[in-house]
Amino acid sequence: MNRPLHRAQWYALATGIFAADQVAKTYIDMTTPLGWSRDVTPFFNLVHVLNPGAAFSFLAGAGGWQRWFFLAIALAASVWLAWMLYRPLRKLEALSFSLILGGALGNGFDRAVRGQVIDYLDFHLRGWHWPAFNIADMAIVGGAIALVLLSLVSAEKPTAVEKSR
Repeated sequence: MNRPLHRAQWYALATGIFAADQVAKTYIDMTTPLGWSRDVTPFFNLVHVLNPGAAFSFLAGAGGWQRWFFLAIALAASVWLAWMLYRPLRKLEALSFSLILGGALGNGFDRAVRGQVIDYLDFHLRGWHWPAFNIADMAIVGGAIALVLLSLVSAEKPTAVEKSR
């Protein structure tokens, strides 16, 4: 369960993800022009693209209101996740929430400061490109996958909080 020392490590992980995400985005933004692409392998490119929408560029062309909408979601999710990390959690649960928190903070910061999210990782196969993404996106997806797996393997096992009721 999450004791004070353990809580600090989960907040530190979220902070580390946020920092790594921002360092990578700032490096891409400062060293490459918008629209830049560099082949790394036959299936992977580094790119510099902007995404004003959400996952898979959802609502990217909505006219600007989506910036504030997705920023509000990121802020609300971040507050909720930070609160959840304060509660007693199993390790995989805390890891999941930390990953999602770090990613939400990274993309939320982009929306607040830059107006849109910088994406730079582009995987492709035979001309079909997966939408470009970034470290924050990987953390969010990784955390979500871990939560789904956790729910599948422990659907019948109550947490300590549930046992105490």
